[in-house]
Amino acid sequence: MVGRVVRMTRDRGLRVLLWKVTGRVAEALRPPGEAERQQIRMLVRYEDAVAVDWTTTPAWRAEPHTPTSGRLSTAWIMHPPGESSGGHQNIFRFIRFLEDAGHEATVYLYHAQDFPIDAGHLQRMIAESPSYPDVRAEFVAYDPRSGVAPGTDAIVATGWETAYPAYLDPSRARRLYFVQDFEPAFYPVGSEHVLAENTYRFGFHGVTAGRWLSGRLGSEYGMTAEPFSFGADVRHYSHEVRTARKDVFFYARPVTTRRGFELGVMALQILAERRPDITIHLAGWDVSSYDLPFRHVDHGAMKVTELNALYNRCGAALVLSLTNLSLLPLELLAAGVIPVVNAGDNNALVAENDFIEFCELSPRAMADRLVDVLDRPDLAEHASRASASVADASWEASGRQFVEIVTRALRG
Repeated sequence: MVGRVVRMTRDRGLRVLLWKVTGRVAEALRPPGEAERQQIRMLVRYEDAVAVDWTTTPAWRAEPHTPTSGRLSTAWIMHPPGESSGGHQNIFRFIRFLEDAGHEATVYLYHAQDFPIDAGHLQRMIAESPSYPDVRAEFVAYDPRSGVAPGTDAIVATGWETAYPAYLDPSRARRLYFVQDFEPAFYPVGSEHVLAENTYRFGFHGVTAGRWLSGRLGSEYGMTAEPFSFGADVRHYSHEVRTARKDVFFYARPVTTRRGFELGVMALQILAERRPDITIHLAGWDVSSYDLPFRHVDHGAMKVTELNALYNRCGAALVLSLTNLSLLPLELLAAGVIPVVNAGDNNALVAENDFIEFCELSPRAMADRLVDVLDRPDLAEHASRASASVADASWEASGRQFVEIVTRALRG
């Protein structure tokens, strides 16, 4: 209980914690027999989903604003970030690229919860976290009554739920959509699946993480979308231990179903039975409460600055991505780790690298592939070549692509 309070205070701020406590007290004081009425809860505000009619032409699309000055003003609408959110870390990486190119950004925080957003706390958290790049952007709780600031050139949606306030905002600013994954797949077939899918029909200009997404959004939804390439942050990830390494890393996130946690556990159980001498490291989420059928080391959610030391203990890694590719394979390669990744266009079209071991989603096949990697007689040399293969895959190059796409899209 104490740990949950500490985490909530750290991630959301004291104001949100106090709001939660007040709500619990009010619930306790409710007269017996008076049941609380059930509210419809989704990631998007219900009233925003009701208000959007994407079958008509909104004013911002009929008469879009075209920037005249060289310096662009962008408004990024996003769900409040957490300290260990890789998706948010990547968003801020690209905000920084825009700022370094001389443009401005403001972060507008949006969610569907009843409790307030502590924008100041979140801005301080991002500024103090080693996992996030430094940005100059101001953080503001999004207010639909006032919308984004006057003079905004572009509103950038960063997740399907944020596309709704972006669509409804009264500004004539052009709309961009920073798409990192195929988000309808996060849900079973149902309302949220459809609401997420509909955002690709809003008429936004998509900027996507890799070619798989841009191709799918264009072919299935007629969306204009341009990709940027994945990179590896060589400031954080490097090949340091040059001898053959026999440990295995698994990106374990049971709370993120698209990471195939259960399939990975099955594969690692088979691996551990065949090779009990191998140490298996799990990181990405605290899995200490899970009864896993093999001996392992649980590292939980790690800071970016802690990962390279762990990677340099491992010779192979299992990274499953059932939708768009994770950022991890290129980072692992930079550290000399050979990633075993599930085969499919969603991964192969994003990272075309000969050192990634693409494998079918059979637990035994994945275990076999991990053993094949670790038993290579030239593993140390192979790891060095793998690291060298991503030496030029910098995020800076991706950032230049991104700035060019944004500039071209806004100048129309």
